[in-house]
Amino acid sequence: MCTAVSYQTRCHYFGRNLDLERGYGECVVVTPRNFPLAFRFVAGPSRRYAMIGTAAVVENYPLYFEATNEMGLSVAALNFPESAAYGACVTGRKNIAPFELIPFVLSTCASVEEAGKCLDGIEIVDCNFSKSLCATPLHWIVSDKNASVTVECTKRGLRVYENPFGVLTNEPPFPFHRANLNRYMGLHEGTATNALSDRLSLVNHGLGFGAIGLPGDFSSASRFVRAVFVKEKSVCDGSEAASVAQFFHILRAVAMPRGCVLTTTGEYEYTRYTCCCNTDTGVYYYTTYDDLSVRQVPLRGADLDGKELYVYSMNN
Repeated sequence: MCTAVSYQTRCHYFGRNLDLERGYGECVVVTPRNFPLAFRFVAGPSRRYAMIGTAAVVENYPLYFEATNEMGLSVAALNFPESAAYGACVTGRKNIAPFELIPFVLSTCASVEEAGKCLDGIEIVDCNFSKSLCATPLHWIVSDKNASVTVECTKRGLRVYENPFGVLTNEPPFPFHRANLNRYMGLHEGTATNALSDRLSLVNHGLGFGAIGLPGDFSSASRFVRAVFVKEKSVCDGSEAASVAQFFHILRAVAMPRGCVLTTTGEYEYTRYTCCCNTDTGVYYYTTYDDLSVRQVPLRGADLDGKELYVYSMNN
């Protein structure tokens, strides 16, 4: 369970909540341009963009949960357990494993437009990272300051959907979320008007009546609606401090406290971290469940022409 958001003020911001029942050694990771990023079925590009995001580093490979490259393009992977379907390698296509999609797109593309053209030739194949790390069922949101798209690979094949909301959660597939939002078009930030009957004297007993009906549970469909509503109604002065603070408030509106969501294995799922990257400057901000103070790692604080990963513990 996760929520990702693209948000524009004076700058563009991209980030997500990572909602899981356990950790995987996630760290903030910078992959420089010259890091030897190997792909299983295709050759890596000769020219790569550097990127920053949160990843689990396994065998010196960054398994990114989300990342932003130096050109301002961002990609986040979110759990998609019921609908994701990967196939076999296809001759004449760029065959990419699910765990490779984020680094492949971000190392080669500078915009959503370029990413769309790149994705048009990709086949996402059923390939485990290792014997102990199976392929995770995922779908993705790809964003820049101008647009967002949702990428889903199901039994129907790979689909790329325009995402005008700049929001993604989990199941069901994106067309459901797009249609479901129509049910909530009456929500607004003001007081309610009496549309029930002109014979009845009905009054607002306080502020916020215009948003009655906004779903408050932790299901994916409800978080999608709530994230869109809070994002669309958000107001800030556009400064860096205000924009970053507002971004974290948007994602906290859909965050999971420990104890509210019980998995089928008897563990509690909760928001392990929340991140926000200023895609214009490359500064990556984050908080963790046990420490809500905002910390930051600048992409350009690393040697972007280097050949080694920069790995920063999220506890420092």
